[in-house]
Amino acid sequence: MKKSILIITIMALAVSSCIPVSVIRPGQVGVKQSLGKLKGNPKTQGLVLYNPFVTQVVKLPTRTVNREVKLNLPSKEGLNVAARISILYHLKEDKALDIISTVGKKYEDVLILSTFRSAAADVCARFYAKDMHSGKRAEIEQEIKNQMSEILKGRGFEIEAILLKSITLPSGLYAAIEAKLKAEQEAQQMEFVLQREKKEAERKRIEAEGVRDAQKIIKEGITEGNIKWKSLEVLREISTSPNAKLIITDGNSPVLINGDD
Repeated sequence: MKKSILIITIMALAVSSCIPVSVIRPGQVGVKQSLGKLKGNPKTQGLVLYNPFVTQVVKLPTRTVNREVKLNLPSKEGLNVAARISILYHLKEDKALDIISTVGKKYEDVLILSTFRSAAADVCARFYAKDMHSGKRAEIEQEIKNQMSEILKGRGFEIEAILLKSITLPSGLYAAIEAKLKAEQEAQQMEFVLQREKKEAERKRIEAEGVRDAQKIIKEGITEGNIKWKSLEVLREISTSPNAKLIITDGNSPVLINGDD
């Protein structure tokens, strides 16, 4: 409450005495410039009284700025790729005096945009055009950001992010990329079919080996002694049957001539 009364009182005195008042809003920093010289520390969020005849208040934004840029970028294969890119950055409050002293209020054109164009061209020239449109997009954004941050180190700016919002590839390249993707998909499908057939062939081979081994075991078990033994077992079972039968045998292999159920 006391603070509000004080502000109102200052504004009333300023109006009554015709002393100009500058308002520094949230997201801004103000610096007094008197007779061409910067004076005092940066002011934030509040009222600043100044003499309009010898002093002005230079205001700079400290909030996040979204600067969208359209430009053509070179690719590794020498193509020009039309791009729409956003630069998210902000000015560091404690560096406001240095920025005004060394660069001036047009710092965005002098430093931010020129640094961005150089970094973007340098980074994109190391990637193929299709990379900008697909999987390596995030990597390209990060490399541009890192290069800009390195160049602007100590100048009072924080590069928050680089965003590739849209990429327009040269005419005909889209069709080439789609054809390549289709060929890759077909190759993957063929590889899947081959793998499936290979597994099926392996299954059949194992099955055939099992049948062969089983037949081999059975064959090895069919000896003359086993045949005679089985024949005697059959003859014994027939002889104990209550049904009438005519059996002719040489003592080895019984032969059933007739039988009544």
